[in-house]
Amino acid sequence: MATRGRFCDGPISRLPGSKMVTSAKSSVPTVTDQAAAMQLGQCAKNLATCLAELRTSAQKAHEACGPMEIDSALTAIQTLKSELQDAKLAAVNGQLKPLPGESLEKCAQDLGSTSKSVGSSMAQLLTCAAQGNEHYTGIAARETAQALKTLAQAARGVAASTTDPKAAAAMLDSARDVMEGSALLIHEAKEALISPGDAESQQRLAQVAKAVSHSLNNCVNCLPGQKDVDMALKSIGEASKKLLLETIPPSSKSFQEAQSELNQTAADLNQSAGEVVHASRGSSSQLAVASGKFSQDFDEFLDAGIEMAGHTPKKDDQIQVIGNLKNISMASSKLLLAAKSLSVDPGAANAKNLLAAAARAVTDSINQLITLCTQQAPGQKECDNALRELEAVRGMLDNPNEPVSDLSYFDCIESVMENSKVLGESMAGISQNCKTGDVTAFGECVGSASKALCGLTEAAGQASYLVGVSDPNSQAGHQGLVDPIQFAKANQAIQMACQNLVDPDSSPSQVLSAATIVAKHTSALCNACRLASSKTANPVAKRHFVQSAKEVANSTANLVKTIKALDGDFSEENRNKCRVATAPLIEAVENLTTFASNPEFASVPAQISNEGSAAQEPILQSARSMLDSSTHLLKTARSLVINPKDPPTWSVLAGHSRTVSDSIKSLITAIRDKAPGQRECDTSIDNINKCIRDIEQASLAAVSQNLPSRDDISLEALQEQLTSTVQEIGHLIDPISTAARGEAAQLGHKVTQLAGYFEPLITASVGVASKLKDHQQQMTFLDQTKTLAESALQMLYAAKEGGGNPKACHTHDAIAEAAQLMKEAVDDIMVTLNEAASEVGMVGGMVDSIADAMGKVSLCSLLWIDSHSVFFHQMTKSVTCPEELGGLASQVTVDYSQLALQGRLAAHTAEPEEIGFQIKTRVQELGHGCIFLVQKAGALQITPSDSFTKRELIECARNVTEKVSLVLSALQAGNKGTQACITAASAVSGIIADLDTTIMFASAGTLNAENDESFADHRENILKTAKALVEDTKMLVSGAASGQDKLAQAAQSSAKTITQLTDVVKLGAASIGSDDPETQVVLINAVKDVAKALAELIGATKCAAGKAADDPSMYQLKGAAKVMVTNVTSLLKTVKAVEDEATRGTRALEATIECIKQELTLFQSRDIPDKSTTPEEFIRMTKGITTATAKAVAAGNSARQEDIIHTANISRKAISDMLTTCKQAAYHPEVNDEVRHRALMFGRECTTGYIDLLEHVLLVLQKPTPEQKQQLAACSKRVAGAVTELIQSAEAMKGSEWVDPEDPTVIAETELLGAAASIEAAAKKLEQLKPRAKPKQADETLDFEEQILEAAKSIAAATSALVKSASAAQRELVAQGKVGSIPANAVDDGQWSQGLISAARMVAAATSNLCEAANASVQGHASEEKLISSAKQVAASTAQLLVACKVKADQDSEAMRRLQAAGNAVKRASDNLVRAAQKAAFDKVDDDNVVVKTKFVGGIAQIIAAQEEMLRKERELEEARKKLAQIRQQQYKFLPSELREDDN
Repeated sequence: MATRGRFCDGPISRLPGSKMVTSAKSSVPTVTDQAAAMQLGQCAKNLATCLAELRTSAQKAHEACGPMEIDSALTAIQTLKSELQDAKLAAVNGQLKPLPGESLEKCAQDLGSTSKSVGSSMAQLLTCAAQGNEHYTGIAARETAQALKTLAQAARGVAASTTDPKAAAAMLDSARDVMEGSALLIHEAKEALISPGDAESQQRLAQVAKAVSHSLNNCVNCLPGQKDVDMALKSIGEASKKLLLETIPPSSKSFQEAQSELNQTAADLNQSAGEVVHASRGSSSQLAVASGKFSQDFDEFLDAGIEMAGHTPKKDDQIQVIGNLKNISMASSKLLLAAKSLSVDPGAANAKNLLAAAARAVTDSINQLITLCTQQAPGQKECDNALRELEAVRGMLDNPNEPVSDLSYFDCIESVMENSKVLGESMAGISQNCKTGDVTAFGECVGSASKALCGLTEAAGQASYLVGVSDPNSQAGHQGLVDPIQFAKANQAIQMACQNLVDPDSSPSQVLSAATIVAKHTSALCNACRLASSKTANPVAKRHFVQSAKEVANSTANLVKTIKALDGDFSEENRNKCRVATAPLIEAVENLTTFASNPEFASVPAQISNEGSAAQEPILQSARSMLDSSTHLLKTARSLVINPKDPPTWSVLAGHSRTVSDSIKSLITAIRDKAPGQRECDTSIDNINKCIRDIEQASLAAVSQNLPSRDDISLEALQEQLTSTVQEIGHLIDPISTAARGEAAQLGHKVTQLAGYFEPLITASVGVASKLKDHQQQMTFLDQTKTLAESALQMLYAAKEGGGNPKACHTHDAIAEAAQLMKEAVDDIMVTLNEAASEVGMVGGMVDSIADAMGKVSLCSLLWIDSHSVFFHQMTKSVTCPEELGGLASQVTVDYSQLALQGRLAAHTAEPEEIGFQIKTRVQELGHGCIFLVQKAGALQITPSDSFTKRELIECARNVTEKVSLVLSALQAGNKGTQACITAASAVSGIIADLDTTIMFASAGTLNAENDESFADHRENILKTAKALVEDTKMLVSGAASGQDKLAQAAQSSAKTITQLTDVVKLGAASIGSDDPETQVVLINAVKDVAKALAELIGATKCAAGKAADDPSMYQLKGAAKVMVTNVTSLLKTVKAVEDEATRGTRALEATIECIKQELTLFQSRDIPDKSTTPEEFIRMTKGITTATAKAVAAGNSARQEDIIHTANISRKAISDMLTTCKQAAYHPEVNDEVRHRALMFGRECTTGYIDLLEHVLLVLQKPTPEQKQQLAACSKRVAGAVTELIQSAEAMKGSEWVDPEDPTVIAETELLGAAASIEAAAKKLEQLKPRAKPKQADETLDFEEQILEAAKSIAAATSALVKSASAAQRELVAQGKVGSIPANAVDDGQWSQGLISAARMVAAATSNLCEAANASVQGHASEEKLISSAKQVAASTAQLLVACKVKADQDSEAMRRLQAAGNAVKRASDNLVRAAQKAAFDKVDDDNVVVKTKFVGGIAQIIAAQEEMLRKERELEEARKKLAQIRQQQYKFLPSELREDDN
């Protein structure tokens, strides 16, 4: 169980086992000894498998005994407490001895570093317990116990190694106090879990935690050297009390004496600060001495400062001096604390930088005081300050193995260039101002030079660190979840700013400055928390980061309020309020910093190799030389400004100036020459070029059939070696691409690693090719290997040019392109390798891939459910077709890899956590099943006739199928909301289709109410339901940000409400009566707009579910919600206007304008339509615009409400159809970009013109003046112009093959040919069908399935011939002149054409249904009754087609005879099928056995039940007949006149 927390919750780099597997696998290709390489590879696989099994077992064990972890931790801590008690007894008796390998320094460091681990584990324990998360509380308790065990061992070691018995006893006592407090804390955490929201238990928990923190500090303070630092800190605190006196006593010394003493003590204090920095890296005794000396020097300096303050006559100046002394006191305390922290834990991130920063702060504050107090000779104090600053930054160049700043390598170069320019100007100014005697300007130049030199030193230190880290022999660091440096800096800055805020002496400008600092750093902390929360998979940490960010933000907001009040009135009351408000902020930031210091979140620091240190040396040497010569130059300038007439000094100054210039030039050269990754890129390019030459030689030898075969190794071993090498190369593509674009320090590591794989790649590839017998296969392997090498070469050139510079954007596209080419080359060679391996049953590579994918799942959007459905098909095939096993095994591997990737995301986002855990576990179990399946497939390929292996394979396939269903069930449980959205969207699309049908009935004047009811009876119901839908809309929008349960509830509710709304609106429309069809259509269109908006909203909700508030999908959701509310409002207005004849036309027009605007928005979106259409169809739709425009102008002139309503209805349809077909035609694959752009542009222009026309019609309705009516013509001309352009665009799409799409002959021919094609496709589909395999039963069933398929095939063939004959008959009629190609009476012939077309469509549709029914029947999914119904429908539609053709045809013509023969063939085939199906149904009835009950009462009940069922069936039959009659009556109304007469 001890492995579980890290296995499941840490990032992959933290898992030692996984890291070892990864390292071993990446090393395999570089091992030259074949036996050793194979052994290492096999061991890595075995370890990976064992780890996967251990992980699964640990998860199951945790499910079984998770709650016991807390009790186990408590037991462990009690044991530690007893051990410490025994150790104390031994120490008292003088028998406590250090264990082997223990020393005082080592144990002290262990104790210091472990104290931090204990602190962070306890912080996590508190958070988990407060959140009531038992799982993570157990993990935190266990980790706390483990950290305490290390702490106890270290405490015992320190006590055993120290010579002072009292110190040993104090150490062991304080360690025992920590154990006692920790045991109590874990006990309280356990109690808190029982009642998570209980305020009292939370308060107790916080109190115990504070007590433990105090005990931990006491324990650390018992370390050697720590007491001395504490005494020094106490001494500084005591000395600083002198600054609190209200009146400064007058000085007893002269001004010169006081000034001289201040300068001397300042120099001593500055030197002592440097010694403290140095000693903190040494032994504890050195730190004790240095801190004692520092506190003594501080005391003397403080006295000298107070003496100096006594000489300042003005009260304000005195306050300023005292303020500076306070700053020095605070900086000194911080320096000692930083030194103490570093000595306790030298490996702590950023500890050295914090110490250096603290030392610089002491120097800066001393300089400020000296500048304020002293009146030296001109230019002297400026030079002294600069010299102190240079001394403080010199430490950066001592051992730069940590980042000095946030600068990238290229930022360092820029910083060096800028600062060297400033330094050059400042040095010239120093020399010039010495000559002219301008002391003020001289002081400014010295200050500028000092700043520039500090900047140069900082840039040089950071550049040298980056150079050292980028050396391939150095170990690169890894970025953690949070940056502890950032947190520590922010914490320190916020604390200092808060102290300045509450300082009584701070000025208004200082208060505002402090407020700005607080705001800046708290904002940065909140952003860091947000990022950390999004990255971590640990739910407790996720919530804690979010909660901490809230606490910091809230306390900052409260503080800002008090600062505003203080800024308005600097009263004591406001300052006190400000002081009170700082406390919660400091506490919140402290807590956050403690939590963020958890080792789980920390970065892994880089380790610089000896070679890296050597590479740093030229930069460091130049920087040191620059500092030394600058120091000499400033000292010379200091004496020269007093005595500018001294010629020898001028020559010394010139000499130092030259040295500074030379050292800066050498610094710039060194930094440029050592640019990270450049040398490695050059070496790697040479290596790969050599490899390309080798592969070319091998290719030439293969062409001439002279490639020598390698006999020292098997083909299988070579293929495995090649596969692992290619995989490792593939893994490096993205890291190189990332490094080349912005991580210069990583570039050298990655390119060296990449180049190292190419020699083994070429060796393995040539070896594989030499063993292959097929010449074509040989050349494929060698060519693909060469392609991979060439793409890698291109990648290296692009990476070298990019160099890791984020500002070199011009290189980023080339890097991305090279990376893509390289990925494609890797994919190609992997496909070839897998095919070659699977052909001979080698499945090792596939097993590795599946295991790798399983490992990624455990790292813990939605899973591709399609990936699951693929499996069952693969498994079935693999059992029935052994020869296809290789390809299928490879496909299963690819599918599982995709599934595992999506599974990890699904597990991460699933709610609640248990579902995510279940998904993760089941996907891993599926992976195990896939591994066994692939292994059995490989075994069966090697021995295809082995029946035992076949049985095992079948068993594995069944096992995998079961596990797939388990994954699916877990997914659906965690994905309720999204699933409900999909179901709701489907329901709404059905409603929209139903409303379209209702609009057709209404337009035809056949929508009537069933009884005498008025619209008023339905109005209230419509309004009430519409308002309920608005509430559902709000629930949907909020559901996207809530959990899956709420989302599911909202989606189901909205689907139910829209169904109710459409029903009541349809009833309302019917109640208006068929004598007013236009108003009916207006009302139904209004609810259809609402349904379409709801469909868009549900889609947007599904996409936005679980996303962040600033995600683009959230903005789309808000947009969709606005449209929804607009359309519901429009429906409500329409409902209210229906009974008002004076306004309903106006309302209809307003709704139409809004609808067209929404259609235009959809048209302008970048979504490509699912299907394309023909230019002819597009032209046909533009005709509707012309008609609608004419109607709109007429309606505007007449201003009659009936005309307006009619215009509104036809406008909506005409524009919608035009926009849909315009986009579909424009995105046809054969349409070029220019024509597409033109069509879309004029589609938009036509729509906007039409909107203007309708808006003008509205204007005319409100103010019907002749001038307004005249403008209607201008608006219609704009629309007509756009339509003309659209038609020209459509003609351009078609090219030379243009025909009039309105020609009825063309329409008929197109439809007939389409129908024939549809039937032929259906026939082909039937050809491929085979009856499903069944267990051996009676032969009659199998025979029936064969009969069904034969009959269905013959019907498909006959209908195909029939439709072709109908087409020939149509052509014959045209030839005879009975039907003109351009008819004189368009209505008449158009009606004939419509009859033929609709009949042809019905034949095609009926045949398609028949094929589906036959297929379903064979598969066992449909009844014989459905098959019989489908066959009869084919016969009926065929008869209609014959009637349509007979209307004007010559009865004795050849075409007509063929048509009649084809029709008879269809009828015969249909009859055969019906008979076969009826026989089967009859046989099935015979087979049904009825069990008669013997008991009398039971028998009577059985008779009654049978009679009841018979009556129910008879009633259902009668209802079905009535329904069929109604359908036929409705269809009859739409039939052409010829068909009606013939029917009669």
